Amino acid sequence: MQIERITSNEAKIRLDELLAMAIFGNDVIIAKEDGTSFRIVPFTQLYPKFGSANGLIEISDDFDEPVEGFEEYMP
Repeated sequence: MQIERITSNEAKIRLDELLAMAIFGNDVIIAKEDGTSFRIVPFTQLYPKFGSANGLIEISDDFDEPVEGFEEYMP
C-alpha cells in the first residue's frame, strides 16, 4: 500500500488521479497549510443493495387477520 501526501492546491489539480489511487487501496492524505489533514477513503455504496434485507424481516402467520377493536371499520 502506497501513501500519497500532497498539498490541497496539488489535490485540486490531481483529484481524479487521487480518487483512483484511493479506489485501489492507497492512502491519500491531503494536507492544508494550517496543518489540518484529510484522508480520501472510498465509499463503496451509497444506497442499500436491492434484497440486502432478505431474511431479516418476518411476517407473523396472523398478519392479515382482523385487529381486535377495529371491527366497525371492516367492510
